[in-house]
Amino acid sequence: MLLTLCAAQFLMALDSSVMNVSIAQVANDLGTTVTGIQTAITLYTLVMATLMITGGKIGAIIGRRKAFSIGCIIYGAGSLTTSLAPNLTVLIIGWSGLEGIGAALIMPAVVALVAGNFPAERRAHAYGMIASAAAIAVAVGPLIGGMVATYFSWRWVFAGEVVVVLVILVLARRIADAPAEGHKRLDLVGTLLSVVGLGMAVFGVLRSSEWGWINPKPGGPSILGLSPTIVLIIGGLFVVWLFIVWEKRLERKGADPLVEPEILKNHQLSGGLIMFLLQYLLQAGVFFIVPLFLSVVLELTPLETGARLIPLSIALLIAAAGIPKVWPHVSPRRMVRIGVLLLLAGILVLMTGIHLDANAGVVAIPMLLIGLGIGALASQLGAVTVSAVPDDQSSEVGGLQNTATNLGASLGTAFAGSVMIAVLTSSFIAGITNNPDVPASVASQVTVQLSSGAPFISDTALEANLTKAGASQQISTAVLDANRTARIQALDAALGVLGVIAVVALFFTGRIPTRQPGSEEKEPAEPVPSAST
Repeated sequence: MLLTLCAAQFLMALDSSVMNVSIAQVANDLGTTVTGIQTAITLYTLVMATLMITGGKIGAIIGRRKAFSIGCIIYGAGSLTTSLAPNLTVLIIGWSGLEGIGAALIMPAVVALVAGNFPAERRAHAYGMIASAAAIAVAVGPLIGGMVATYFSWRWVFAGEVVVVLVILVLARRIADAPAEGHKRLDLVGTLLSVVGLGMAVFGVLRSSEWGWINPKPGGPSILGLSPTIVLIIGGLFVVWLFIVWEKRLERKGADPLVEPEILKNHQLSGGLIMFLLQYLLQAGVFFIVPLFLSVVLELTPLETGARLIPLSIALLIAAAGIPKVWPHVSPRRMVRIGVLLLLAGILVLMTGIHLDANAGVVAIPMLLIGLGIGALASQLGAVTVSAVPDDQSSEVGGLQNTATNLGASLGTAFAGSVMIAVLTSSFIAGITNNPDVPASVASQVTVQLSSGAPFISDTALEANLTKAGASQQISTAVLDANRTARIQALDAALGVLGVIAVVALFFTGRIPTRQPGSEEKEPAEPVPSAST
């Protein structure tokens, strides 16, 4: 049963990492641009982030196993559509749409099914395995995607997912289900408000590197003189506030809200959700930066890049599965703090290792430390959030938990990307303008053309562009040197931001309980008051 749920979680996280290393091939195959494929990736994240809460509620109404199975069918249909897609439109329908909707039904159901099939004392181990399956998929996705895309076609990844989904559907019949709450109705107004509010905010964050955060980038769109990013975020938060007001109104009337507002007042649950968001923010930032260093700065192949991430996968699996077995009664708060400190140590070691003369070996120890840190967090947080409330609310918690993880992943990539491009641009322009070998006219042209953001580009690609433009050897050497220096400074700056976030995360670990779920000394889960009380 656990293997079945882990396989489902693995598939949910695999797609984006596989697509990231196959963007160029997919774009050529479908006759579109890299920007078009990146739009599909953005929409996939957006659909999942906005529908997780609704997916969790649907699971509570129709039954978790039924929601899980329906989600698998929709996801499998999306995978099949994607594998056969003749153009970008069909790819977006299959991958971004159908697979995103399927994932929104599957992932909250996974959380609830673990709660319904494992006693409290075994849930930490089970949730650790589920979380490690997702993180390992992100880590080995480039390896799988690179290998399949190199020797076969990116389409075979999605075709293979259809087969795996069919196996999961067969095995899912043996999973015990929790009773459905069929008498409840889906809050359609709350669903609309949550989708619109979260959608606006997440979409704004995902486009921040192109639009800028507050001031619009030169040549980019603007709304009342501001970047669309900040306008969408503020507008999205306002709609989320309206959503909360609406949910409280339903609760006062004795109706069925999409999310019971009182549940968010649960200290342990809110602490677990915050830590989930911060974990995935840091995790996504690292998975964004390290492959760029390996594939662009060092120009490793997708296969070689994925191989360098294997230490992280191994360390993560060992920690996530081993900690609950070796230390079943360890304090969750202590282990979460250790996990954050390991993440911080890995980021700092990576910062010191990345320099102009660095080779691929510098990522080995940081990957081990970061893998152990993510594994330590994965071994505790799932059980912490679900044990905070009675089991009949586990599906609702699953929706909130996966919303937090998707928001964290979106923020991590956006923050790391924005900081990296901003530092890369300023450093590169400064390197060009301050170099006496570069004529003033060329330096001025570079400043104008790159004011909206410099591309993170390899030496080989940049050299080819310079040759095509007819640049002299002197100018080419200066530009290449400036680009090498700027790339390292950009990567270090992005890692520095992640390091600061890791330190901030330590301040929120006080909300994590000190005793394991199921411990005899632990207080019972806090019930959520009903509207009548």
